[in-house]
Amino acid sequence: MNEVLELSDSSYSAFIESFDGVVFIDFYSDTCPPCQTLLTYLPLLVEHYKNDKVAIAKVNAAYNPKLSNKFMVRSVPLTVLIGKDKMVKKAEVGLLGVDGYFNMIDKELNQKKGFFSKFFG
Repeated sequence: MNEVLELSDSSYSAFIESFDGVVFIDFYSDTCPPCQTLLTYLPLLVEHYKNDKVAIAKVNAAYNPKLSNKFMVRSVPLTVLIGKDKMVKKAEVGLLGVDGYFNMIDKELNQKKGFFSKFFG
């Protein structure tokens, strides 16, 4: 995928059923400063995984109550990693460093190519 996807209550199920890969979802709020920082990381993730079967998506928790309830969102940012088998593999509450998100995805892909590896090998 070459862009950050905006998932919603109405589009989530169809997308997950049709996509054959790993899905990284960021639940955010417009009024949350750490969420705004995490939103700036998403294009980096898209660029890094453009040749892999990885979708990077965001969900506004306030506007999508069904998804927020499904994933038990109580605090944002909440990131969720869904594996190829459509099961939640990892969830993190709060803001991590950008490399934490690369490691999260790499672990599911069984890769060891974090963000800094392209600079330092």
